[in-house]
Amino acid sequence: MAVANPPAETTEASSAKKPGGGFGWAALFFMGPAGLLLLVFLVFPAFYTLALSFNRGRGGEFSNWVGFDNYVRLFTNDPNFLRLGFPPAGALWNNVLWIVFYTSLCVLLGLVIAVMATRVRYEALIKAIVFLPMAIAATAVAIIWRFVYFPSSETGLLNALLGIFNLGPVAFLGSPDTVNWALIAVGVWGSVGFATVILSAAIKGISSEVLEAARVDGANETQIFWRIIVPMVSLPISVVAVTLIVNVIKLFDLIYVMTAGGPGTSSRVIAFSMYQEAFPAGQFGYGAAIAIIMLLMLIPVMIFNVRRFRTEAVQM
Repeated sequence: MAVANPPAETTEASSAKKPGGGFGWAALFFMGPAGLLLLVFLVFPAFYTLALSFNRGRGGEFSNWVGFDNYVRLFTNDPNFLRLGFPPAGALWNNVLWIVFYTSLCVLLGLVIAVMATRVRYEALIKAIVFLPMAIAATAVAIIWRFVYFPSSETGLLNALLGIFNLGPVAFLGSPDTVNWALIAVGVWGSVGFATVILSAAIKGISSEVLEAARVDGANETQIFWRIIVPMVSLPISVVAVTLIVNVIKLFDLIYVMTAGGPGTSSRVIAFSMYQEAFPAGQFGYGAAIAIIMLLMLIPVMIFNVRRFRTEAVQM
């Protein structure tokens, strides 16, 4: 009795899975260029920076190994990076202020605008207006707001408005007490549109039957917002928050254009300090240590995001 030959597709699939078959070489061929780019532009620079952070790094070269001296200096003997006391100061503290206030304000305002926009006829127009700053380059945003904050009452738009009420002029960018809050306000203006668009899409995914059932049960709009809408869009909120935190940790252009870290060093952030120490000052080892601190700040954020996605996937 003759045995029927197996289908051609089965034979080809089994041969493709065999060791040494064509499947492995095809995968290597397509993944190789991407892997090479990652090695050259991501893995190698990361290890090079890590090694350089334990060296003086004068001129970007390995000249004098100093161990953990750069890190000890960062946290104990560099008031421009961290000055303990009350109130704290330094680039690290300024980044903490940005993370707390910039992120929370962007998420809160984006959520409120997204909820309110869904209840009016001109939802698309409102979203377009709010999202418009995202289409402007960060350098252009900084230049625009330099004119808004300009200390002269004849030039600065905000001081001109305050002058109407005899409240100005105020040196928003010229005083250590106001400069960071003025910069955070610019950051919120530029990023709240991103949060609005993402959260608006998430809110539209909530079933209207759930909201109507809550209203029938006697819940007011405030209770619906905090007890139904916010929990149901918690995953998009965390994604937006993580994205904003990453943007804050690598924040550079806005500070560089608007204040150059001033007045003095009161508005420095970590990325700007890394640039300042590595390039103008020529202390590449010290700048590399600051870069590693940035990396260490990003790792917990990424771990939290990955775990949150896995938890949501299990629940679904």
